Amino acid sequence: MTRLDRREFLLGSAAALAAGASASAAPASKLAQRRPGFGAAATLWDLQADPRLGEAISTYCTQVVPVLELKWPMLRPNAHTFNFERADAILDFARENDLTMRGHALAWYHDIPDWTKQIKDTKDVERAYVDHIGTVVSYYKDKLTSWDVVNEPIPDNPKKITDRRDTFWTQHLGNRWIPLAFRTAAAADPFVKLAINEYDIESAKDSFIAKRAAYRNLIMDLLDQGVPLHAVGLQSHLHAELEIDTHGLAEFVTELRSWGLDVLVTELDVDDQKLTGNPAERDAIVAKRVDDLLTAISTSGPVRSILTWGLSDRYSWINGTFARADKQPNRPLPLDGEFKPKPFMDVISKFTRDA
Repeated sequence: MTRLDRREFLLGSAAALAAGASASAAPASKLAQRRPGFGAAATLWDLQADPRLGEAISTYCTQVVPVLELKWPMLRPNAHTFNFERADAILDFARENDLTMRGHALAWYHDIPDWTKQIKDTKDVERAYVDHIGTVVSYYKDKLTSWDVVNEPIPDNPKKITDRRDTFWTQHLGNRWIPLAFRTAAAADPFVKLAINEYDIESAKDSFIAKRAAYRNLIMDLLDQGVPLHAVGLQSHLHAELEIDTHGLAEFVTELRSWGLDVLVTELDVDDQKLTGNPAERDAIVAKRVDDLLTAISTSGPVRSILTWGLSDRYSWINGTFARADKQPNRPLPLDGEFKPKPFMDVISKFTRDA
């Protein structure tokens, strides 16, 4: 059986399983039947500190994702304790406002708590890893629409398509840390959508094109292994000075969909630190980048899920990380610092309406 034949066989088997699973899962949960549409990431701190943020999310969004509350350090302060309280509070907020919630992120090279790094034996590392993923996904079974199972597995400047990011997990588990995460999550919740997630693949820059090729190779490899991968996340932390590789990105997304995978925009924002001009001029360029991105992705089908990494410029990680030389605030999100919509939001509305 050739590699392509094997992939087609695996996808056919997965489709048959999914059809049977949908029939049996439907009475238990209707989450998967709702179109996620547009959503935003938020922290519990910001939601609690500023009622305007919650009001804006409930007004503009149909879904939400916690920024920090489902990551290892906050969820797992030590080897013996799981603290779901903060993530549960965001889930309560979502339910109260008729929003869905997705999970981020089960396995990542970053934000690994210190207690985990103290484990030296490979078997003990694997035990902690499997226990964490299985426990968390089981706890939220039938409550979330999807999970970012593996986050950012590709290095920033891959030299070849088989390059993978060196992580604490690879040092102990090798490259099997990725399929192990997906299989563990699928065993804990057979009906939740499982995604892989990556950034800096959207623009027409050599390093981005190389990273996209490596991402594609990893996705192909996972499908060849029969890994329960259902969706591919394009983080879309865009750089306003870089044009979108509309042709290359459209081809990539079309191929992913031909393999039976959903394509999700998971962390959209636009860093404008290198743009000159007044806010209106910068906003126009930002909106153009978002429009080009979503146009490319929608070439082969509607964009059914768009999440921005925050909703208002007031609560964007970019302003604390990528300061502009002119000391003016960065304007990376659909709403400005006073929660007023910008051209960015007009683009979002256009594509969610089309979906």
